[in-house]
Amino acid sequence: MRNRRVLIYSHDTFGLGHLRRCRALAHALVQHDPGLSVLILSGSPIIGNFDFRERVDFVRIPGVIKLQNGEYTPLKLPMDIEETVALRASIIRHTALSYEPDVFIVDKEPHGLRGEVLETLEALKARGTQLVLGLRDILDDPQLLAPEWKSKNVLPALESLYDEIWIYGLPQVSDPLAGLGLPDSVSRKAIYTGYLRRALRNGISAAPVELPFGDRPYILVTAGGGGDGNMMFDWVLRAYENDPAQPVPAFFVFGPFLDPDLQSVFTARIARLQNVESITFDTHPEALISHSAGIVAMGGYNTVCEILSFDKPSLIVPRTRPRLEQFLRASRMQEMGLVKMLVPETADVDRIAQPDWKVMATALRHLPQQSLPSEVVVPGLLDGLRNVNRLVDIAAGRRQDRMRVVGKNTSGQQTGRT
Repeated sequence: MRNRRVLIYSHDTFGLGHLRRCRALAHALVQHDPGLSVLILSGSPIIGNFDFRERVDFVRIPGVIKLQNGEYTPLKLPMDIEETVALRASIIRHTALSYEPDVFIVDKEPHGLRGEVLETLEALKARGTQLVLGLRDILDDPQLLAPEWKSKNVLPALESLYDEIWIYGLPQVSDPLAGLGLPDSVSRKAIYTGYLRRALRNGISAAPVELPFGDRPYILVTAGGGGDGNMMFDWVLRAYENDPAQPVPAFFVFGPFLDPDLQSVFTARIARLQNVESITFDTHPEALISHSAGIVAMGGYNTVCEILSFDKPSLIVPRTRPRLEQFLRASRMQEMGLVKMLVPETADVDRIAQPDWKVMATALRHLPQQSLPSEVVVPGLLDGLRNVNRLVDIAAGRRQDRMRVVGKNTSGQQTGRT
């Protein structure tokens, strides 16, 4: 029997969340099992900027972006969206059938972008591949998600195609399937793994990171991909502009998707401040997080995993549209004492809002003295990668056992005919 193979699919229409989660899973899997390889199918336009461990590779499918009206459009190619999705679906299917994975993990979207992964699921199911839907801890408000899943008709795939549903969180924090009206046959497939622990460099050797401000502590301000971080960046900046005696300096990581014009404006404002610095993007934010005195972030899944993993006091400024995911996560984790949340009433992701700078300045002064996440005991909180390794061992073994039986039966039939 050949070495084990895992295929991970992520539609990656915007931001870094899906890509970074898939990369963390892939690195943990190959580190755990020297006889396993992982191939990632991704539409991220910047996946080539990241480095990968040995036995991890990726196939880049044509990118798409989501418009303000909820529709999708090709990122680069001069094609309509139907042609682009058909091209993506063809690449996904041919890659999957050629790679012949033992386990296929689909990130978040049960059918993929506009159903592009459905035929692949059906073809791999017929070959005995173990099919897994991987979900973050919170998807959206159930009142919004339930009609969305109903319109996409995802229930048949959840019932008849997927073998398991892995939830990268804990039920005491959130149940992403609650309120969706799913039958017991689907709910029984759900397995909570815990959150995905992050580590420095994820096991990849690299040159030491040059830290901002030398040996001085700093507050890290990050919005992940940055595409919707303008309000948070502006709010923190105005706090430093109006309160220059802030005791701890700030280091901004804008993200690769922040509007270039906005970034230019922010960079010019930062240049006038003595205790604020910035960079555009870092593919290895773990070192910056590890050495920080505290974090200001929007509360995406990956950033929260890093806050918990490196045990940092944090101030979460979540977006509230187009999805409530960040707000729901931050609200629940604040209730548990893991993070602090700050939501301005005037927050608007479509423009730079003007919430009160004094509120932010006060929160920043208190941030380094906040309680650490580790002061709250939550059993299994960061066991996600370890449990995913175990689940892949079981699933891949199940598939290979089936292939052995099929091989023996085929061999016996051929011998009989002879």
